[in-house]
Amino acid sequence: MPTAFKVVPREYRDSVSLMQLSALVSKLPGVEEASAVMATPNNLALLSEAGFDVSAAGATAADLLIVVRGTQSALAGAIEEALKNLARQAPSAQAAESSDDKPRSVQMALADAGTANMVLISTPGEYAAAEALKALRLGLNVMLFSDNVSEEQELRLKRVASQRDLIVMGPDCGTAIINGVPLAFANVVKRGPIGVVGASGTGLQEVTVLVDWLGSGVSQAIGTGGRDLQAMIGGISTSQALRHLAADTRTGVIVLVSKPPAAEVAERILNQARQAGKPVVVNFLGTDPEKISGGGVHGVRTLEDAARAAVDIAAGELPRHSYSDVPVQTVRLPKLRSGQRYIRGTYSGGTFCYEAVLLLDEQLDNVYSNTPVRMQGRLEDPRRSHHHTLIDLGDGAFTRGRPHPMIDFRLRNERIIREAQDPETAVILLDVVLGYGANADPAAELVPTVRRAREIAAHGKRNIAFVGHVCGTPGDPQGLDLQTDALVQAGVVLTQSNAQAVRLAASMVLGRASLPPSPR
Repeated sequence: MPTAFKVVPREYRDSVSLMQLSALVSKLPGVEEASAVMATPNNLALLSEAGFDVSAAGATAADLLIVVRGTQSALAGAIEEALKNLARQAPSAQAAESSDDKPRSVQMALADAGTANMVLISTPGEYAAAEALKALRLGLNVMLFSDNVSEEQELRLKRVASQRDLIVMGPDCGTAIINGVPLAFANVVKRGPIGVVGASGTGLQEVTVLVDWLGSGVSQAIGTGGRDLQAMIGGISTSQALRHLAADTRTGVIVLVSKPPAAEVAERILNQARQAGKPVVVNFLGTDPEKISGGGVHGVRTLEDAARAAVDIAAGELPRHSYSDVPVQTVRLPKLRSGQRYIRGTYSGGTFCYEAVLLLDEQLDNVYSNTPVRMQGRLEDPRRSHHHTLIDLGDGAFTRGRPHPMIDFRLRNERIIREAQDPETAVILLDVVLGYGANADPAAELVPTVRRAREIAAHGKRNIAFVGHVCGTPGDPQGLDLQTDALVQAGVVLTQSNAQAVRLAASMVLGRASLPPSPR
């Protein structure tokens, strides 16, 4: 299909705004795909990998690039609509007149802000490390939302921060809740005694949301960036976060969640946790909880277990390693034909996908994913399902030049339809993430696709079960009740957590299905 593009000189927008703009333009009639990015060399290369034919000669990293692929008649209108949207987001004329008074550097902003002690950086990756270093030298903690920061730069920044008793959250830190304020992709939760540290964005969201639902609250939720617990970085930010929460009088219980860390880093962090003087709940996904428990550390198996254990401890009750035996009620579920054998997962959260693979791998054979727990379970082609298949649609293979699936549901919807066409598909697993930064109305995106998938299955005299969970709270802007009601009415079975959804899906294909109590 033909492609059109437009360079908007010196028009910076952060990555969340650009993903939302990309998603908006992608939905226009006649548009196959659209992408709005800053014209950095890396982004231009990613666009090329994604199949966009762009020759933006002379464009710089300070310029915004809009690229649209679709029918010839739709291209000009799509570009025009993107520009109109940018104009609606632009400052008012009155604000523009006073633009000379606006800070043009971190130092100028700090002079205006007075007592601020933190900065959120969302500049293109090639400039992010330099801006973060300036902030650290000014005595500011840093939330580094930007990605494309090298490991060497990350290590340098975190060492500088540690020397100055500061913390760098990131790079690629997508979630935090600081002093009750949700930052980037985060949910609106109650304040309370539980502090959370996470090397995973959606893992952090799941724990904080469940803590809220269970009736407790969050003191701080500190993201560290996905590489922090790898050997090269050494858990520097995790260590800083643990130390700060240990000293925080508002925090009574600490929760630490992560995908598997490097062994030597895990040992060092666990030793620090045992000396925190407070109970620490630890969920290193895939790690035997009993092997890491003791000395004030309580290991758990799942993200749900982490939230439940922390809430129990905060209430003065004894925690457990696993809460998989939470009472459930039996319900009637769609009757599956004998040939329907496989679970197909379409995830927007990478940690949700990884946790699902772990749990299914314990009960089923032939579980494949682009985030496998064993190398023999890695998909050769993530665009083609094989036996039980769980896909992280937020992986770079899917997001190059495209918005994240928490914002744009097009890739997920297309995948759901393909899975519905497979006569061996029994259950489609999914997550729905609410909160700031996420899609404004996920149910409106998913419900038509769910209905279409059911029609496809019915045409083949089959049923398909949709099972999932909504990661969100009543305070989130999308409206938790509105989202869950719409999904349930469309026939999606919703559980209280990702772990419960996975166990239900497994029980269905194993012939012993039961359903947890109604969510929230």
